[in-house]
Amino acid sequence: MPYLLRAAALTDAPAVTDLLNEIDRIEIGRPETDLHTVEADLKHPEVDLDRDSWLAFDGSRLVAYALVWDESQGERIDADHYVLPDHQEAGELLLEALEARSLEKARANGASKAVVHLHLNSAPTTDLTRIRARGWTVVRRYHVLERALRADADLPPEPPAGVRVRPCVDEADRKQVHALHQTSFAEHFDFQPRSYEQWLHDIQADRLDWSLVWLVSAEDLGDAGFLIARDDREAMGWIRSLGLVREARGRGLGGLLLRQAFAAFAARGRTSVGLGVDTENATGAPELYARNGMSVHYAVDTWEIVVS
Repeated sequence: MPYLLRAAALTDAPAVTDLLNEIDRIEIGRPETDLHTVEADLKHPEVDLDRDSWLAFDGSRLVAYALVWDESQGERIDADHYVLPDHQEAGELLLEALEARSLEKARANGASKAVVHLHLNSAPTTDLTRIRARGWTVVRRYHVLERALRADADLPPEPPAGVRVRPCVDEADRKQVHALHQTSFAEHFDFQPRSYEQWLHDIQADRLDWSLVWLVSAEDLGDAGFLIARDDREAMGWIRSLGLVREARGRGLGGLLLRQAFAAFAARGRTSVGLGVDTENATGAPELYARNGMSVHYAVDTWEIVVS
C-alpha cells in the first residue's frame, strides 16, 4: 500500500511528538521530545506549513516527518527529518520533497543553490546508505552532554572579587543577552545572525523562565557573558546556550555560570542537566564542560547536501 503524504498542521503536534519519542527510544533509550518543542517548530516564523512540512502515514500510523525553514535569507536552508526504521521508502520520499523545497526557498532568496543542513543522531533510524546515495555527507558532529546533580553538593558558587553574576530581570537585560549571544557566537559553525524579535522566538521566550537566565560581568569588561537555561524539559534540566565575549574567555567565568545553573536546577529537585556542544568548538567549550563534570549522553551529526 502506498504511503499517504500531506502537510503538517499545528494540531498534528501530539502525533509528531509521539513519533519523535518512539525514535528517541530506539536511538538513545528513552523519550526526550516535549510537545511544546514540536509546537514551536511548527510555529517557526520562517515556516509555511502547507509548503514546508510533510507527514507520511502507513494507513493511520504516522511513520515519517520532515520540516524545512530558512534563517539565512540566502543559500543556507535547515531541515528536520525523522523516519521509523521499517519505513525507509517513506523517509526517502520526504527527503526528496525537502530537497526540492529547499532549492525553491534558496532561489527565492536570489541564490543559485541550496546548502541544506540536517541533524541526525550518530546512529539514526534513518538508513544512512540511502541518505549518502542522495549526496548527503557529514560536515560536523555535536555531543549532547549530561551531568548528575545533587542538592547537597551543587551549591551556588561565590564569584571572585570584581565579578558579578546577576539574573536577567527586565527588557534591557534581555536585549543585552541577545547582543552578547550575537557577538559571542558570531564565529561558531552554522551561526545565523538573528534580530532581537527572531531570537526571542528561537529561545521560546514566551515559555522561558527568565530567572534561569544570567549575565556575568567583570570590573574591567562590563557585561561579558550569559547563560540561558530552561526547566521545561521532562527528561532533564537544560542549558540552551552559554557565551562569553572573546576578551572574557579563560578567566573562569564560563565555569562560574555553569555552576550557577547546576545549583539552580539542583535546588529545584532536578537530578540531571544537559546541553549540546560542537565537538570542533574552538573556544574551549568541550574542555570547560568536561572540567565541570559533564559527559557524553549521545552524539548528533550535521548532514549537508548541496542542491542546484
